[in-house]
Amino acid sequence: MLTAPAMHAAELSRWSKLPPLPDKEGFAAMFAGVSGGALLAAGGANFPDKKPWEGGKKIWYDTVFVLEKPDAAWKVAGKLPRPLGYGVSVTWRDSVVCVGGSDANQHYADCFRLGWRGGKLEMKPLPVLPRTIANMSGALLADTLYIAGGIEKPDSTSALKKFYALDLAAKQPVWRELEPWPGAARMLAVAAVQDGSIFLASGTDLHAGPDGKPMRTYLRDAYRFTPGKGWKRIADLPRAAVAAPSPAPTVGATQFLVMSGDDAAQLTVAPTEHKGFPKSILTYDASKDAWRELGETPAPRATVPTAQWNGAWLVVSGEQRPGIRSPEVWSWRP
Repeated sequence: MLTAPAMHAAELSRWSKLPPLPDKEGFAAMFAGVSGGALLAAGGANFPDKKPWEGGKKIWYDTVFVLEKPDAAWKVAGKLPRPLGYGVSVTWRDSVVCVGGSDANQHYADCFRLGWRGGKLEMKPLPVLPRTIANMSGALLADTLYIAGGIEKPDSTSALKKFYALDLAAKQPVWRELEPWPGAARMLAVAAVQDGSIFLASGTDLHAGPDGKPMRTYLRDAYRFTPGKGWKRIADLPRAAVAAPSPAPTVGATQFLVMSGDDAAQLTVAPTEHKGFPKSILTYDASKDAWRELGETPAPRATVPTAQWNGAWLVVSGEQRPGIRSPEVWSWRP
């Protein structure tokens, strides 16, 4: 159900570009966040030589980039423990928390914090996940990080229906497994925090195709988790939004935005004919349990992290269309 606008479309025109990442291709599924007043962007993957439909090989990276000011130039800050992408990242207490992810060969359960202190990169371990996970969703509510869904192995033909929580402020943080949402298992959903709750929207389930390889079932359902109250289904999205920028940007006290993502409209289109992901922005109002289409993004992306920096929401690199990344970093100021 679409309702009357809760904010004017003009508010969605407040887009600007930050300096692009110093890589001509850009990266899908980086880790991103803020520490020491600087923006950190790390890891991710791309096809540096040939595109996938040309037989190109996907490469994962361990580089950590830092942008100390919005008008500065990106610098190499250091390296991750290994090439890594497709995990979850959030900013907590002046550090970037990085969870799970994958490389070219396997998925990982590793968790760690990145910090930018005195011009140097710091790295501190966190408790490992209960299992290896990549392509999951995650968001931070107060001091607790919640992780939902994903897949356990690169060749998985089913998504996970698992929901974990880690109190980062605890003296000895421990991952807890919680009751999962009532809908289908999923990966690449959008997570959001708003109105005292965690939201989980869209994503895709998996099943084995005739050749045994994973096939996707695109989802439009969405759920709200409130600590102490559990899960509640909310209104379905007007369209699928798989791998849209996550955690979702928030507006005011009750709204969050689902920007672009894969809507499954071009699944049968040849890769060279793909027109890019949808530009439309969906807004959900928790006070009305209603979605509305509201304006367009100049940076339609998928498999891309967000971060809040200097009062703006950032969309850091990501996919423009399957196999094609962008080094651009876009800023939206609510």
